Amino acid sequence: MGEIVAAFGTVHAPQLIIRPPDEDPQMLDASIAAMRELGTILDETNPEVIVFLGSDHLETFSMNCIPTFAIIGGKWAIAEFAGRNYELPIHTEMAEDLLGKLIHEGFDVAYSENAVLGHTYAVPFEYLIGKRNIPIIPLHTNVYLPPLPTAERCASLGRAVAKIIRGRGEKVAVIASGGMSHYPGTSKYSKPEFEFDRWMISQLEAGNTDAVLNLTPEQLDETGNTEMLNWSIMLGAIGPVPGELLQYTPTWHHGHCMMRFVPTRERRRPVQQVSQQYGGFRFKNQGFQFYKHPPASAQQLNRLLFDLRQNMPLCQRILDNFDEVADEYKLEPEQRKAARGLIEVGGTRVVSEYVPAMVEVGAHPLSALMSLLTIYPMSRKAGK
Repeated sequence: MGEIVAAFGTVHAPQLIIRPPDEDPQMLDASIAAMRELGTILDETNPEVIVFLGSDHLETFSMNCIPTFAIIGGKWAIAEFAGRNYELPIHTEMAEDLLGKLIHEGFDVAYSENAVLGHTYAVPFEYLIGKRNIPIIPLHTNVYLPPLPTAERCASLGRAVAKIIRGRGEKVAVIASGGMSHYPGTSKYSKPEFEFDRWMISQLEAGNTDAVLNLTPEQLDETGNTEMLNWSIMLGAIGPVPGELLQYTPTWHHGHCMMRFVPTRERRRPVQQVSQQYGGFRFKNQGFQFYKHPPASAQQLNRLLFDLRQNMPLCQRILDNFDEVADEYKLEPEQRKAARGLIEVGGTRVVSEYVPAMVEVGAHPLSALMSLLTIYPMSRKAGK
């Protein structure tokens, strides 16, 4: 009978790779060290396959089509970010088996054999999986472009995946990539809800997974935690297992969290003590506050921001001849003006300062920020 022998959650912050000057290097190193510690669980448990629960920052699936859930099949899981490339073997037979059997469990999951994955995958591939030659199955969840699945729906998917695993023979690791509180590309970017994170960690340490699964997508959006939908799939797969916090790093814009759940062990640090529900956070419950669907008038701008993250030569063309690219994408004058931030960002210490102008003319906040982070190293090197 198949078994989940390892399960843990990790951050995937792109700054861990690109290391922009507005980050504290010691904080980044602390998160990387915790990710590497999580990687040792793979050595301890020797899984035969990893079910990798990730998401998209509008870099894999464009706004032409956003699946709620998708399994990445084929031969290789290809991830690209900031000039780095990764190819990990996919357990193709198991991926296809999951796809077929999930239909009978009530989940119509999309499928791709050539999707290029982004930093949700690339960062853990670099610092957590590393050189370990373990086949993976990427399972994508839409966490940034409403409508989003509920946390409970994600947990139900996790339960279905676990049921299928038990009917097979492999030892499986489940890795959830994402979180915690951050608002990339929005006006709240520098104000994460750290106390809410600590409350959520305290609930997970107690095995009270329902505290997370009962949160609505809109509430997760309010607290900067829609990426916890990836964790929700893992929580559904393993049940109410008390977690152990390895590291929580509150950077100026993001709560990095690394927690292990399976296998359990004696705790090595005290559990979080949070007296107020939600860490004192008060929900507005007025719908999605930060990530909404961009206007149709900005289609070409958002297409440019999507394309450049897949195409390093396009990034170079933007730096060498911005006007030619802007003409090619038929950017409106105000969009063109805002998009010049792509070539100017190399001269700043705060990459995010170029985001508001793009968002104002219709760019998706996350797409704007991730595009700037992608082109930043090239722009800085070019001295733009």
